[in-house]
Amino acid sequence: MKTLFAIALATIVLAGCNTVAGFGKDVQKVGQAVERGGKK
Repeated sequence: MKTLFAIALATIVLAGCNTVAGFGKDVQKVGQAVERGGKK
């Protein structure tokens, strides 16, 4: 279940980034989301 969520989230994030700088910010947001998910 967590793997499916991570894949879906990564797909949405990658589809939303338009530049290298945007990609870096998106990766950071994914990392934060994973951390929050791990704390639950």
